[in-house]
Amino acid sequence: MTGRPSGRPRTAASRVTVPWVRTRLRTAPGTAAALALLVAVTAFLAAALPPALDRYDERGMRRALEDAGPVRTSVQIQTSDADMFLSDGPWEDLLSRERVEGPFAQLLALPGRALPLDEDQSSAGVRTTRPMKAPDPYLSQPDGVAPVFHLVAQGGIAEHSRLTEGRLPKAPDGTGAAGLEAAVTTETAAKLNIRVGSVVHFTRAEGDPFAVRVTGLVAPREPDGAYWSTIPELGRPHRMATQGPVPSQYWAGALLLAPDAGPALLDTPGAPARYWNLAPDLTALQGRDLDELTSVIASLEGGPLLERVTATVSPHLDVSTDLDDVLGGYEGLWSAIGPLVAVAAFGTGTVAAVVLCMAGGLAAERRRAELTLLRARGASLRGLAGRLLAETAVVAVPAAALGLLAARLTVGTGRTAQSVAAAGAVAVIAALALPLRAVAVHRAVGVHTGREDVVRARPSQRRLVAEVTLLAVAAGAVLTLRTRGTSAEGDPTGDELVSLAPVLVAVIAALVLVRLYPLPLRGLARPARRMRGVVGPLSLARAGRAGGSTVLPLLALLTALTTAAFGGSVLTGVTDARERAAVFAVGADARVDNLGEGAADVEERVRRAPGVEDVTPVKVSYTALAGSQRVSLAGVEPDAYAALSGRLDSGAFDADTLKADGEDDDAVPALGSPAMEERFGDDPFPVILDDGDSFTARIVAVRTWTPALGADDFLVVDGSPLRTGLEPPTGLLVTGDDPDAAALKKAAGGDAQVRLRSDVVAATVESPLQTGAERVYAAAVAAGAGYAALALLLTLLRAAPERAALLARLRTMGLTRAQGRRLLILESLPQALLAAVGGALTAWAAIRLLAPGIDLTTVAVASGAPAAGRALLRADQLSLLVPALAVVALTVGVATAQAWWSGRRGAVRELRAGDVR
Repeated sequence: MTGRPSGRPRTAASRVTVPWVRTRLRTAPGTAAALALLVAVTAFLAAALPPALDRYDERGMRRALEDAGPVRTSVQIQTSDADMFLSDGPWEDLLSRERVEGPFAQLLALPGRALPLDEDQSSAGVRTTRPMKAPDPYLSQPDGVAPVFHLVAQGGIAEHSRLTEGRLPKAPDGTGAAGLEAAVTTETAAKLNIRVGSVVHFTRAEGDPFAVRVTGLVAPREPDGAYWSTIPELGRPHRMATQGPVPSQYWAGALLLAPDAGPALLDTPGAPARYWNLAPDLTALQGRDLDELTSVIASLEGGPLLERVTATVSPHLDVSTDLDDVLGGYEGLWSAIGPLVAVAAFGTGTVAAVVLCMAGGLAAERRRAELTLLRARGASLRGLAGRLLAETAVVAVPAAALGLLAARLTVGTGRTAQSVAAAGAVAVIAALALPLRAVAVHRAVGVHTGREDVVRARPSQRRLVAEVTLLAVAAGAVLTLRTRGTSAEGDPTGDELVSLAPVLVAVIAALVLVRLYPLPLRGLARPARRMRGVVGPLSLARAGRAGGSTVLPLLALLTALTTAAFGGSVLTGVTDARERAAVFAVGADARVDNLGEGAADVEERVRRAPGVEDVTPVKVSYTALAGSQRVSLAGVEPDAYAALSGRLDSGAFDADTLKADGEDDDAVPALGSPAMEERFGDDPFPVILDDGDSFTARIVAVRTWTPALGADDFLVVDGSPLRTGLEPPTGLLVTGDDPDAAALKKAAGGDAQVRLRSDVVAATVESPLQTGAERVYAAAVAAGAGYAALALLLTLLRAAPERAALLARLRTMGLTRAQGRRLLILESLPQALLAAVGGALTAWAAIRLLAPGIDLTTVAVASGAPAAGRALLRADQLSLLVPALAVVALTVGVATAQAWWSGRRGAVRELRAGDVR
């Protein structure tokens, strides 16, 4: 800033420079504190989003890996038959402990940091690759089929288990199978009736059977860890089923040999092979490393790392893992959820940026006279902007740093660069808002400015070009979102332009409303002059004389209301989708199955249970034979079942179409699935039930879902033609506001199974990514509502001094306090109503425009949840109306409070001579 030389001699006192920043901070500490608080809160929200997403990403990936289990996530390396057949040395040496544990350490080090491995849960050993049947009669045989076993000589059994009985096995002296000793886990022993000292015999194609003596029982220390779970039968036996028209069940287990007993397996028919199971360290895997992990796995399965593995172990081996499929499924989940989160983040970020700019604009407006005087006295634009920048930066930068520190301490430390960039952007916007606004307003030196009434304001041609450009960009974003959806090719966070679609819709709406707003004010100006009283005409005139720069406040309000309504509609849509998925899973508010054959009056007892409104009995057979096809069939009472289907608003049908007429020669009407209708059409077909009952059915109606049987291939018939009718029912479908599971189970008695729809709702969420997306949208709704209130308060505070002076002058002319209160309320209502109505309509239009491209199914329900259709975004009335009504209520409240405070302070201070308002 430069000044004109005065011509007077310069003294030591005249060379003293008053520090601008310190003087301004001392003069207006309240303003500086308010700006610091706004910047700190905004920087906290901006800096908290990246680590929050990183935390949800990490937890989601860990949950996906844990749900997949070690069988799918471990990298399994096993030698093939050619490893021995093409070997020049003795086969016993290949299966020795040294040839197993020797390459193990090298294999653990091969992937490096790209794929961190858990050395403790990784394993290596020799195992039989073919299951061997043990026909001993004392072994458990569920359907008379002998169990099968694998013989496993795995290292580290002693360290990973606790000996409960007997002793650990020892390796035989020779290479034959004679004298083999083994241990079994306690669970295997309990289920297969094995004890210490039991001898398990295995048959051979030639020669006598060989025996394995059980010397001890061990209890795994981590039975669900990769060491015990990568080989499925190692820690616990599994029930298997034979192939054929009538499958039979049998047990499959494992016998644990000594780690150096591998060569003894050559004398068995189990085709022994060396193996190495590399378990990833789930705690070290990060979602941000997904691309690198996928690349390493691909290299292990068929790339440079596979060549190094074969060079370390043998050229004849197989490397297999489903880890790439698990990571691919998780990447698909993140690709579906990430763009939705980006929509919320861009919307809230835009609102925050606009509010920061409004704060700077309010400060520039309040200091218009001061800055005009400085320009008139010779201050340059560069000097003025520099001093204003220093004034705001000294407040904004420390406040943003404080918000960043708070976010790192409370939320997490992930994605540091993104958090710092977000907090820095907040500081930059807050610091530049005031100087840039001052430069724009005070480019030309002048003392007096013309009126800037909103009615008289005329947009420039340059503004028209900018508005048309924004309209074209918004139309392109909306069209892209409707046709392609939120996801972008190869980018899990989506397309930035598409994510800005709701914000762009709000921008266009704000520009349109600003152009339309003067029209009703002009139209009402003349009729208002003929109104009796002074409050109505004066309030309308005051509304028309408001500042012409209403674009920024209206843009802030519309964007905030649109973001809040959009986020609220997303949350409502997610909740509705989960409720619908729970209904598809249960079929009613509660379901009682597995009723006893001799249960008498069970329906009446359940009907009297607390929270029960109605009960619909069903008789279900899951193995009925329709023609030559196995289907699920339910016998129902048509009227009650039709009422239940209609109440659930899915699978509804007319009860009369399902009622049987009682004639033996006629086919029983049936409600069928689309697959059944495609197979049988409207032709009659025979149906045979489990109890031998048979009848002829004909499909008369087709539904994709029915409460009793879900969405699988099904038939629903009238229960009266059945041999025993509906007595006793196999299940009860219960409706009620809040049925009690314990009371239902007590009323049903026996081994009845009770499922509540409310319990199933929680089970529809499978990943922390889904709950994280919900929390982000909830935070976006709260932040949008808060910034909307703040934008409204900033708008009202901008005109507060002028309104206080106006009330003081009017009171000297006889205006009562009640009239002053009504004047301020009516003066504020036009802009508040414009923002409220415009915000609600803009949010509704944005949701209707963008709904076809937004699928909430991935966010709402688990991938394995019952198919309840695609969950689309729908406008929620509460989310639309509550924020809009809150804007009006806040406007009225602030105007009332200002009128009361102005009346309490009196008019002397407002009427001081020389006070410029």
